[in-house]
Amino acid sequence: MAPLQPPVGGRVNEPRPLPWTGAEGKACYLIADDDGTGPVSRLADTTETVQLEMGSQLLSHARDMLPRTPQPGELRFLAERLTEALADALRVTESRGRRLNRPDRREPTASAAPGTVPASPPPPSGSAG
Repeated sequence: MAPLQPPVGGRVNEPRPLPWTGAEGKACYLIADDDGTGPVSRLADTTETVQLEMGSQLLSHARDMLPRTPQPGELRFLAERLTEALADALRVTESRGRRLNRPDRREPTASAAPGTVPASPPPPSGSAG
């Protein structure tokens, strides 16, 4: 396999994980010469949005179903669909995480675990007035 050659702009784009798998269940990647606005990038963006919405609807269905006593077939079907939705969500997360603008990421505070970013900024120190 030949090494990647930089596009005309001189920059090699990092491969983008796509939100679908290949024929054997292997991950698919896109190396684009554009800024993420090409047809395959747009299709991937749309697919990610649909997958996340479907996962949200499935989670809502599961929350409605579980308080009653579902049949074993219903539980198996639900578990299979939730597994698929989780796999989709993890692929979307990986793809979007790789595309984050790293210089704009907030630095973790001393109280945060290594490699994590706190959900909200720490409260200001000292008393206010």
